[in-house]
Amino acid sequence: MTIYRQGYEVYVKKCEQFGLEPINFRYYVIQLSPKQLSEFNDQAMQQEGGK
Repeated sequence: MTIYRQGYEVYVKKCEQFGLEPINFRYYVIQLSPKQLSEFNDQAMQQEGGK
C-alpha cells in the first residue's frame, strides 16, 4: 500500500501545482486501471526483492 500512497502524494502535489482539488486516497486507488495496479504491484515486488 505504500507504493499507492507515494503515487497519491505525487498526484496531490500536481493538483496543488495546477490549483485543482485532489480526490481522496480511497477514491484515487479505486480509479486506478488494471494496468496501473499491475505496474504498482510489479514495482512493489521488485522493491521487496531488492531489500
